[in-house]
Amino acid sequence: MSATISLDFPFTGRWTVQNSPADRVPSHGTDLFATALAIDFVPVNADGRTAPFTAGSLVRPEPPERFPGFGRAILAPADGVVVAVADAALDHPAYRGLPSLRYAMTQRRRIAEGWPALAGNHVMIGCGEAVIALCHLRHGSIGVEVGARVATGERVGECGNTGNSTEPHIHIQSMDSPDPSRARPVPMTFRGSLPRNGEIIDAG
Repeated sequence: MSATISLDFPFTGRWTVQNSPADRVPSHGTDLFATALAIDFVPVNADGRTAPFTAGSLVRPEPPERFPGFGRAILAPADGVVVAVADAALDHPAYRGLPSLRYAMTQRRRIAEGWPALAGNHVMIGCGEAVIALCHLRHGSIGVEVGARVATGERVGECGNTGNSTEPHIHIQSMDSPDPSRARPVPMTFRGSLPRNGEIIDAG
């Protein structure tokens, strides 16, 4: 396993932590596609909450625009060079309640389709020997191209709901190759530590 890479948070504002490798490895329940040490951040409002759960949430999909972080800026977490960009996937509805169970039943199909179906729109940034992937970005929001140099804190896209995502959030992973099917995960810290599940990050 490669040495730990130190990153900044790829956002500002308040976000809650999910699927952290501080609590479990593999963090996403699988070693596929170098996701064993990946982490998710879900945008929340000033009260630390995502979109209110209503009777409608229980029985039908919800538009991603209903969620507080849809469209929030996603930032480069380190200096580097953009090595891959994908921006063709459309944002799909969010799935909670019973719709989330139906969505889970299609998980095997998405895995079989490979990395693009899981990551949705994404940007990969080469940072020394590591490649950082920022996934589930909003359709049409990516503002960088392959070969561009980016600085820490530079806007690269917006939080969306593309790929394997039940509500708008950002998935970030570090790996030793831009090919997730062959890469090995690289451990990450954020501002010197690794947040745990349920922790609310206020990145300013």
